[in-house]
Amino acid sequence: MTKRDVIGRYKGSVMGILWSFLNPLFMLAVYTFVFSVVFKARWGNSATESKGDFAIILFAGMIVHGLFAEALNRAPGLILGNANYVKKVIFPLEILPIVAVGAALFHGLISLLVLTAAILVLGKPLHWTVLITPLVLLPLLIFTLGLTWFIASLGVYLRDVGQTVGIITTIMLFLSPVFFPISALPENMQPMMMANPLTFIIEQVRQVLIWGNIPDWPGLAFYLLISCLVAWLGYAWFQKTRRGFADVL
Repeated sequence: MTKRDVIGRYKGSVMGILWSFLNPLFMLAVYTFVFSVVFKARWGNSATESKGDFAIILFAGMIVHGLFAEALNRAPGLILGNANYVKKVIFPLEILPIVAVGAALFHGLISLLVLTAAILVLGKPLHWTVLITPLVLLPLLIFTLGLTWFIASLGVYLRDVGQTVGIITTIMLFLSPVFFPISALPENMQPMMMANPLTFIIEQVRQVLIWGNIPDWPGLAFYLLISCLVAWLGYAWFQKTRRGFADVL
């Protein structure tokens, strides 16, 4: 179903699945131009930092946010868009959010390949720690799945959720260290940034992908524990509320 979801998204287009490569490249080019050329933003204080350095650091944050936002933005319409599964077929509805997260993961992996190629093209070293990236992303995937279960169910009963989630994910893009480092904020505001669930994962992805450092294992373990709790609560909520789906639809 994940494969069908991904292929169906590009069905009928001339370039087909090639758009999964082109979309992140176009967004990367636009954001890099705006922040590094127009606003002349720099990630650090190094005078030797190039626009390419800024681009790959920026892109790493965009990949994490994109994976999270794609699944959540689709969540409110998952059950509404598959009403036939609810009304006529005995179907495990709980796998629909898994399919959405799987499709988001596919696009995230494509973007990771693009980022890896960009690192090599720019002549930067590709560290062995890149192999740890799946372990760094695992807690975020579990956390995202839990929220997707919850929002997919809530979207059946509250149709305004679809609009609200889109606004929230956009806000989270600019309240995450995607376009600027945490150190750019005043010290009294940095704890608020760290409270964002994307901040820690974005920082750890950059550590293993770009700077070749070992991730914060205790921090990842704690994040994984919280993610499992969120996933369990999301799944329990979904199973509890699914009984009313057919009546509402």
